[in-house]
Amino acid sequence: QVQLVESGGGLVQAGGSLRLSCEASGSIFNINAMGWYRQAPGKQRESVALITSGGSTNYADSVKGRFTISRDNAKNTVYLQMNSLKPEDTSVYYCNARIRSYLRWNDYWGQGTQVTVSS
Repeated sequence: QVQLVESGGGLVQAGGSLRLSCEASGSIFNINAMGWYRQAPGKQRESVALITSGGSTNYADSVKGRFTISRDNAKNTVYLQMNSLKPEDTSVYYCNARIRSYLRWNDYWGQGTQVTVSS
């Protein structure tokens, strides 16, 4: 059994910062790519930032220069540092990880954490 548990969401004023964390636990043999996605009401889930096991990163154009993704492989944890937040960043943020548990690779999702940016 593998679980992803997110933390760090909340309410912040425009221009502020938040740091999201997501820890993977359970029967983990290896973790490949990890990432953050978000979904606002009435919209499709979109990719925000991705990081490979080797540390290569990729960002959505809308967050480049403001968000930074990082990971601590020893802790099976991925982070999302969000600076200069805007009201349009308001969403539920989900972490995702491709994890090998026993003999199989699967994609796992966290439960989501709400980020609300007030104007």
